[in-house]
Amino acid sequence: MADVNLNIHGKAYSIACDAGQERRVAELGKYVDARLREIAAAGAASNEPHLLVLTALVLADEIYELRDMVAELRNRAPKVAQEEIEVEQRVSEEEELEILAAIEQLASRIDTVAERLQKI
Repeated sequence: MADVNLNIHGKAYSIACDAGQERRVAELGKYVDARLREIAAAGAASNEPHLLVLTALVLADEIYELRDMVAELRNRAPKVAQEEIEVEQRVSEEEELEILAAIEQLASRIDTVAERLQKI
């Protein structure tokens, strides 16, 4: 176990975390402090406990919004994948038509050369 010292809204907190997680916990603490200070600056809370609860609600709201976005992306992913497959197939069909046209041109040239050779 490791300890990380955080300073949130002017108060020091010692937080225990798994070894190797110190940097992440410190970053999270800085983020919480920044959001708390933004809310405090807006004058949205009447006292410290109210400010802490309001900040927790704002952070929870951010999590819910992100969760909704992830769910939407997961729902859209199969559709996007199918669209990519359809685009690849269309490109393949276009390439196939170009190849067939080139083969027809070559066949025509071969026929022309064969006719000339028969005349000789």
